[in-house]
Amino acid sequence: MNLFDVYPSFNVEPVKGEGPYIWDKNGKKYVDFYGGHAVMSIGHSHPYYVQKIESQLRQLGFYSNSTQNPLQEAFAQKLAQMSGYSDYRLFLCNTGAEANESAFTLASHHTGRNKILTFTKGFHGRTSAARSVTDLPKIASVNAQHQVVKVSLNDIDTVQKHLQTRAFAAVIIEGVQGFGGIYVPDSQFVEQLAEVCKATQTVLILDEIQSGYGRTGKFFAHQYTHICPDVITIAKGMGNGFPIGGMLISPDFKPWKGMLGTTFGGNHLACVAGMAVLEIIEQENLMTNAAKVGQYLKQKLKGIVGIKEVRGKGLMIGLEFDFPVQALREQLLYDYQVFTGISGSHVLRILPPLTITQSDADWLVGALQDILCQIMINYEL
Repeated sequence: MNLFDVYPSFNVEPVKGEGPYIWDKNGKKYVDFYGGHAVMSIGHSHPYYVQKIESQLRQLGFYSNSTQNPLQEAFAQKLAQMSGYSDYRLFLCNTGAEANESAFTLASHHTGRNKILTFTKGFHGRTSAARSVTDLPKIASVNAQHQVVKVSLNDIDTVQKHLQTRAFAAVIIEGVQGFGGIYVPDSQFVEQLAEVCKATQTVLILDEIQSGYGRTGKFFAHQYTHICPDVITIAKGMGNGFPIGGMLISPDFKPWKGMLGTTFGGNHLACVAGMAVLEIIEQENLMTNAAKVGQYLKQKLKGIVGIKEVRGKGLMIGLEFDFPVQALREQLLYDYQVFTGISGSHVLRILPPLTITQSDADWLVGALQDILCQIMINYEL
């Protein structure tokens, strides 16, 4: 049997990881400035993380949510402490898309409505409703059946016009738009959005799947504002490679048995992986490191001739160019051993582990300077 070939992939086969570094099957070392789509929050093969998962696996790897699992309660308490949302409740699932699907279900139950408002350049997953609120040009007809309205980011007047109809169950917005190009919503807009949602009894869902877990220098990106969303969805860096997602849910929502469900969500291994990630972020001051190294990196990048714009917060950075960046990304990987991501055709996405150092940042800066300098020389010739 062959694989169903849907992933464009590089000719690199990673076989080992340690901290922010990866080695391929030929022993070549790379620095990881992408973290597998912002997943590797604490770096590769962290010894404490590995030890905790190994220990749990020797006891019990999985049983369903039809039995008691105290690890879920312990995880919820630690997450409350780290995030500052002590009065919210936690629902655990497996992926970011599943977290957003569950958030839509919760909002619809809560409001009795079924329309969703979202924003252009947003990305919220590839399952049915999550894909329908994602701003991708290719959407299958089954996804297009959902009642969705897309509005430009920061356009509060148009948002208010739609929400005043009181037909919308929820608004979903990313803390920082990742796939769309690392666009940070204006703080004033986010605060006005929260006010309009409250006035119209519309559920505000903050998608922190990529921008959460300390990546921006705060636990959640929206904590640069003064709002408390109704629902916060999380995944990616939550498990450092172990599949785990979830929702932080306001006390305004009342659960009932069977309201939500998942087979694998909140399993024993997932809880231990999630707890280890939180403990490492706390013990190693990785949010502080994300803010410090992120600021250092942005300052260095802004000084490079050839980069049109540098956007983002902490270690969630977008580099926009006047030309398509696929060849640049490949050159960084093959010639300088630097993994990066991409958003659209003209933006490099920088999403390294939160353990990255200033020395590692200099590696990326030096590589970009060399490549862009050569591009300019060739252009002048």
